[in-house]
Amino acid sequence: MTIVELEKTVWEQDGVRIVVRDRSAARVNAYAYTNAAKENWSVTEFLRTRISPLVESREVAVVEGSGRIANGRKLLKTIRESYN
Repeated sequence: MTIVELEKTVWEQDGVRIVVRDRSAARVNAYAYTNAAKENWSVTEFLRTRISPLVESREVAVVEGSGRIANGRKLLKTIRESYN
């Protein structure tokens, strides 16, 4: 899957905006999760568990509703609520 497809899939599946720093057409491993990540996971846990294994050494950020980069200690529940 491409980075653009991964970013879109994570948004649709997990309700979280991520940005992967690389060419938009660069290939990454497929996002194979069918359930959304738990709302009590921190951003760091989400990235370490689900995203980093797919994107390898590429830089990834979770973006809050305000457009700011989320702190690693923030919970996914808080991130999701920031989009409303």
